[in-house]
Amino acid sequence: MTERVVIVGGGTGGSVLANDLADRLEPELDAGDVEVTLVNDGPDHVYKPVWLYVPFGRREPVDGRRRLDELVDDAVDLRIDRVTDVDTGADRLRFDDGPPADYDRLVLATGSTLEPERIPGLAEGGHDFYGESSATALREELLSFTEGELVLSVIGTPHMCPAAPLEFVFMVDDWFRERGLREDVEITYTYPIQRVHGNPHIAEWARPIMEERDIDVETFFNAESVDPDAETIASIEGTELEYDLLVSIPPHGGVDLIEEAGLGDDGWVDVDKHTLEAEAAENVYALGDTADTGVPNAGSVAHYQAGVVGRRLASEVRDRPATATYDGKTLCFIETGMDAASFVEFDYENPPSPAPPSEKLHWSKLAYNESYWLTARGLL
Repeated sequence: MTERVVIVGGGTGGSVLANDLADRLEPELDAGDVEVTLVNDGPDHVYKPVWLYVPFGRREPVDGRRRLDELVDDAVDLRIDRVTDVDTGADRLRFDDGPPADYDRLVLATGSTLEPERIPGLAEGGHDFYGESSATALREELLSFTEGELVLSVIGTPHMCPAAPLEFVFMVDDWFRERGLREDVEITYTYPIQRVHGNPHIAEWARPIMEERDIDVETFFNAESVDPDAETIASIEGTELEYDLLVSIPPHGGVDLIEEAGLGDDGWVDVDKHTLEAEAAENVYALGDTADTGVPNAGSVAHYQAGVVGRRLASEVRDRPATATYDGKTLCFIETGMDAASFVEFDYENPPSPAPPSEKLHWSKLAYNESYWLTARGLL
């Protein structure tokens, strides 16, 4: 009987895993003993970190897109459709179009979604760089912004790329300085807890840089509403900030079908943080943003987790004990300006210790952004 492995989600985790399995299970795929199917709701693979550079004119949205059929190994069946139901009792998926599909082993890599509507007025009064159109719109706003108050408010946690809010304020500070406008622009950064980042080690590193750059900070600021007409953002704690340009990290959520399937709350799958197996269903894994492991929602996490799940699935298909485990490994470059960056690497046991910013690390990040497509193809 053919073993059916279905991966839902064609982002970093899903694409890397599909290509990993195509390589790892090549004999079984050739013999017809295994089928690997990747399901995505659109034909493109999107590399979202590119969008951070779009507002500054350093990249174009098209730089972050490739067709999945060009990235994924031909041995993988690619289905472009939207999954509407996950029935873990019957081991079956249902779709917007076409017939249902049964699986023997399922991997959920459905990622994060933006939910700005959870904050009244945010969609109308704020900008973000977490989507193609929004990053492009922010670019136009920045080009015409010559003076006033720019507020970057981190509203949603957890969110994609935890370092991105810090990167944006460091980059926009440098960008205005290069244009001779920094003295006419005030920059304020807000964060919902009493430090500037969720990780205390990164927060301790970043705060002095913000002070040195004259970036104002409002911690313990949980945004409650935005008034686009008055150009104010108010917090649950009673603080109100005026802005001329509001950039937000909107609330994030998962996908409804995860909660509807009983796999976890708010669209995140409850998993064993080492094996990435779903706690509420057998033969189901989750990775990347979808897996509730407590590690950052970062592309490197999805990459490393995909390798672990690939090794475990290969063992299971071959009726061997699955021994591969994920240790929480995360790595991230952090831009500290337009031409300098830091770097962190950490796991469940070892905290991050950011490297001193340098131009070399900045170019290393840009080089990785270019080589990412080799990673998605399973070549790195």
